[in-house]
Parts: sequence; structure tokens; C-alpha cells
Amino acid sequence: MKARVTVTLKTGILDPQGKAIEGALKSLGVDGVASVRQGKVFDIELAGADKAKAEAALKAAADKLLANTVIENYRVELLG
Repeated sequence: MKARVTVTLKTGILDPQGKAIEGALKSLGVDGVASVRQGKVFDIELAGADKAKAEAALKAAADKLLANTVIENYRVELLG
């Protein structure tokens, strides 16, 4: 089974990397960029077919390792 965990900064948390990317895009001539927020994506392959168990395991992994839940949110998607 494949899954994706997407980690993003919570609203209100400053994002200096996003600001740097925003400035770089503008300096490259990319028009219409209003703002950029940077995050992380983890594509994970799991053995087994129990979706509930897989989702619970990934949420535990995100809470303990993949995301800093003080400043980041995460979303778990089971892809199949």
C-alpha cells in the first residue's frame, strides 16, 4: 500500500524558506507569485492491506518523527 504524508507549517508560523523561494521566483521573472509556503512530502510504501492500521501507524509516525506538531500540521493520504 502506498501513502503520502504532507507536512506544512501552521498558519501564523513564519516561513523564511518560503519567503526566500518567493523572492527567487520573482527574481527569475515568474509573474503573479503572491506568497510561498514551504513544506515536506513523504511518500511511503507499507506492507499489508489494512487501511485503518496503516493510517494509525502513519499518524503515530507523523506525531513522533515526521512533523513537529508544535509548529506543523500533517495530512495522511492512503493512495492504494
